[in-house]
Amino acid sequence: MDAFQISNLQSEIERSGLRWLEFLRVPALSAGLYCLPAGGEDRQQPHTEDEIYYVIRGRARFRAGTEDRAVAPGTVLFVPAGVEHCFHSISEDLVLLVVFAPAEGSRAM
Repeated sequence: MDAFQISNLQSEIERSGLRWLEFLRVPALSAGLYCLPAGGEDRQQPHTEDEIYYVIRGRARFRAGTEDRAVAPGTVLFVPAGVEHCFHSISEDLVLLVVFAPAEGSRAM
């Protein structure tokens, strides 16, 4: 078994200056913490794997395909592989738990 503390992962992201930290990878899935600052821009591209986001902290809007909705702590989002999506109008720093299935990049050509 592996166990992870969100606060430790967030501290590691802050020290590194990065926005993304993958902390788990097995063939069937990968998981990471994604942090976006208030007023920041989410520049991600569609992924080749299905994806789940869990909003731990922060507030923003989320666009996937033609849908757009507000997100806040406790929101869970599912994005199928290949769908364009991004967080925008980030009003409070976002901390997101992200899970890819299968592991991120494993279906990339």
